[in-house]
Amino acid sequence: MTTSDIIKEFGVSRQTINNWIKQGKIPKPSKKKNRENYWTKEQFISIKRTIESEKGYVNKKKQDIFQINNRRYLGSKYKLLDFISEVVEENTENIEVVADLFAGTGVVSDMFNRQGNKVIVNDMLTSNYICYNGWFGNEEVDKGKLKKLIEELNEVKGKKGYVTRNFGDKYFSIENAKKIDAIREKIENCDNINFREKSLLLTSLLYAMDKVANTVGHFDAFRKEMHNDKPIILKFPDFVDNSNNEIYNKDANVLVDSIEADLVYIDPPYNSRGYENAYHVLENIIEWKKPKVEGIGMKAVNRSEKSSEYTKKNAVFAFEELISKINSKYILVSYNNMEQKGNGRSNSKMSRDQIISVLEQRGKVKIFEKEYSPYTTGKSKIEDHKEVLYLCIVENKIIESPLNYIGGKQKLLPQIIPCFPKKVNRFIDLFCGGLSVGINAVAEKISEEYIFNDSNKTLIEFYKYLSTENVNEFIREVDKVIKAYCLSNSKEKGYSFYGVDSSKGLSSVNKENYNIVRDEYNKNPSPVLFYILICFGFNNQIRFNSKGKFNVPVGKRDFNKKMEYKLRRFSKYLNSPQIKICSKDFRSIKIKQGDFVYVDPPYYMATAPYNENGNWTEEDEKSLYDFLDHIDDVGAKFALSNVLVHKGKENEILKRWSKKYEVIILDYNYNNSNYQSKAKSKETVEVLIKNY
Repeated sequence: MTTSDIIKEFGVSRQTINNWIKQGKIPKPSKKKNRENYWTKEQFISIKRTIESEKGYVNKKKQDIFQINNRRYLGSKYKLLDFISEVVEENTENIEVVADLFAGTGVVSDMFNRQGNKVIVNDMLTSNYICYNGWFGNEEVDKGKLKKLIEELNEVKGKKGYVTRNFGDKYFSIENAKKIDAIREKIENCDNINFREKSLLLTSLLYAMDKVANTVGHFDAFRKEMHNDKPIILKFPDFVDNSNNEIYNKDANVLVDSIEADLVYIDPPYNSRGYENAYHVLENIIEWKKPKVEGIGMKAVNRSEKSSEYTKKNAVFAFEELISKINSKYILVSYNNMEQKGNGRSNSKMSRDQIISVLEQRGKVKIFEKEYSPYTTGKSKIEDHKEVLYLCIVENKIIESPLNYIGGKQKLLPQIIPCFPKKVNRFIDLFCGGLSVGINAVAEKISEEYIFNDSNKTLIEFYKYLSTENVNEFIREVDKVIKAYCLSNSKEKGYSFYGVDSSKGLSSVNKENYNIVRDEYNKNPSPVLFYILICFGFNNQIRFNSKGKFNVPVGKRDFNKKMEYKLRRFSKYLNSPQIKICSKDFRSIKIKQGDFVYVDPPYYMATAPYNENGNWTEEDEKSLYDFLDHIDDVGAKFALSNVLVHKGKENEILKRWSKKYEVIILDYNYNNSNYQSKAKSKETVEVLIKNY
């Protein structure tokens, strides 16, 4: 019998089991069947033996090894693992892949990983990323070699270096600082180990440093007097073998574009206490770039580059962006109910209502609460504090267009799609553009037939080709042409192969050959060359000059993993016999009763590549409104996307015409502003006008 067996058979909580293990004893059998400790004498003996065995195991761990939760960390969810596990187990199904976007110590990922799930683990701090490669990495580890290396590191003699000069007699005793200097240099120069083994050595050092740090649990400041001078000792990490986990060190709002999971767990910073400040010493030592430090806290000068938008006043806007882009069946958000209860820096950046409002744009939201002691500066007395889990059962997974089409509605989809009728005879996308709206209408199964129309014949020919071509064959053709023209392939080789990094990009690598491809396309257009120009062009844009020639300059990116992912997912929905694709003047489209027409025309007041040559006139604008009135007359429904105000200038034609229909003000920031307030601020006022 194991502790897991006890939990399953007797309904005992994991926290109770942990308490028994710590105490080394369990309650005697109760005679009342409704009591938690009801069992027979024989069962009691079996449980007792299990607990005694586990207690011996724990004692051994305390002496020789450490676990992922054995470090101090702001907002750690270790004590809430049972709560999180129960919510997921009782309210979700078929969870195989879990993404932890703000993983912190990694204890939540560790729980799911040990339950047999694939985990996608991410954090902005490099020190946490290195630890994840130790705990969750897929490489094989020679445990015997690792144990020997840790023993050797513990025997290393200290020597004065970067840590001693900057953090000695402050965050660490002088002797421990010298030892850290020596150990860190030895790990850096260690041969014949793979990346995961090196990460495990650094993880062991990080946890050991945490144990001897002269702090109260974080590194915002050190104690004035040395309160911790016990010698630093590295222990063996209690890791497990893995096979297919993914580990990242990125901004979560950027990473989410390129991953897919069954459950996305989000535990962002709650307040203004940035983790780049709270753990700057550990970050500094693990990175080992030896930067200049400043101030009483001895903090690295450039740490602001790792600051999070979730610690700032616009946290809710970052949260909205993140949630809108998640590709998952479930979203689980962990947040507390601090709000404005405590000291200014401890107060939450997002309110309960804001979190719920944003999540409800993606699906049904369930809320679970548990009492939990908060972290404060000691200046606040917090009562009725709870940790809250918001579980969103996603109902409208957004399909991203593989084209960055100017004026695309992807960011506004969580507001637009819910406004559409639930079921109609035909869905007609009159100016389909990048197809962000149309393809998501297909995913939502709004109708039995879909008509995608646009006056841009090149765009329509590309969609027709993609709708009939096997996506794998299309990708093979793309890869073949990329190789033939000697364009970059970061998908397989990465940026370092070309001597650049992600921020610098690949424009210098591809410029000459990109221009050759562009010239070839303008002579002999083809769907494959068209798509390659989009992938390698500036901001993935589509633009033609007055002569009809593609004229976008080279960009920083290429046909990378993210582009391939979007293309595959998009093609899955485009390859449907229910879809008809055409390129007609909107006035020639025949509308029938029971149709629903979505209209996103070129904006008369805005200048964009699709309208910079005067392709949309005042006459077209008025004709469109007449056409929409006709739709209403025949008993069909329409929804028009447009702008009432652009750069402070009002579209008077639209304003007058729209008075006969319902006007909904759209706002990507969800700040509940109305038309008048936005018009006064001279912002662009996006609207959805509908006749139903």
